[in-house]
Amino acid sequence: QGQKIQNKEGQPKQPKTTHTMSKRKGRSPPAGYDYIAPILTALENELRDKVRESNAGKRNTESMWPVLQIQNQRTRYIYDMHYVHHKIDRKLYNWCLKNKLADANLIAKWKKPGYERLCSTYVINPSNYKFGTVSICRVPHTKRRDDLKFAQDPTTGCLGCASGKGAGPKNIFGNKYGQRLAAIQVARERKREEQEMKKKLKHEQMMEERRKAFLEQQQREEEERNNENGNGDSETDESSDDDDDYGPTPAAGVWAGSEKLEKQSEALTFGEEDLGDDEDGDEETDDEEENDTAEQNISNKKMKHVE
Repeated sequence: QGQKIQNKEGQPKQPKTTHTMSKRKGRSPPAGYDYIAPILTALENELRDKVRESNAGKRNTESMWPVLQIQNQRTRYIYDMHYVHHKIDRKLYNWCLKNKLADANLIAKWKKPGYERLCSTYVINPSNYKFGTVSICRVPHTKRRDDLKFAQDPTTGCLGCASGKGAGPKNIFGNKYGQRLAAIQVARERKREEQEMKKKLKHEQMMEERRKAFLEQQQREEEERNNENGNGDSETDESSDDDDDYGPTPAAGVWAGSEKLEKQSEALTFGEEDLGDDEDGDEETDDEEENDTAEQNISNKKMKHVE
């Protein structure tokens, strides 16, 4: 005695750590236990810490309040997860009851009208109180005297677990052990889903804006290319217009096909002064044309005579 157990290397053996919940009765939990395991583990650790906590300055019954309240909270968590939020199936629920993770007797009372918020089966047992009555926490606040409005049950620390409107506070213990952990977990999940949805929508909006910007950029570039092509087409059109003004190009490519081209060629050949009368808008008459023709013939004959 007094000697520590040592291993082969001479070092003290370390105790093996096991998960008390998942290894109870040597049976592994059913599917879905991983979903509730973090909360149950946190409650188990909290219960262990409260049991080890010093009771200095507390009444004997008051020192047991955290233990009873944590047990109530764990039972409520499993009950709500199955019956209210439908997050665990019947098989896992029965496994929790069988492994004493939830108080089956308390749940049986919760299913009855008027006992939906019962803190413990102890407070409704007349044998536990004088005169064969029940705890003060079972009396609705609307029926209490003013000096007993905030009276607590000496055994559980409950402020009021009667059912009905105005019968008592929603948090029957007035501390964190009176919170509905199942509702908190579901609310956090929904909040997380909303945040993920908002993040997804924001990402989609950002991608849509980028897509629109990309399409607008492509459209602008296409318009610029069209404008450049349009300018080239306009130059071609101008040349074609000139071709239209000058008329169709002859097959041999040497004769003027229009009056405009002919006048331009005459101006280049004879100068602008010889075309001044025509540019002033004076039209030649048939007599003038005949006289010009006669003068041209006479000048031709003189040229032949000189030759």
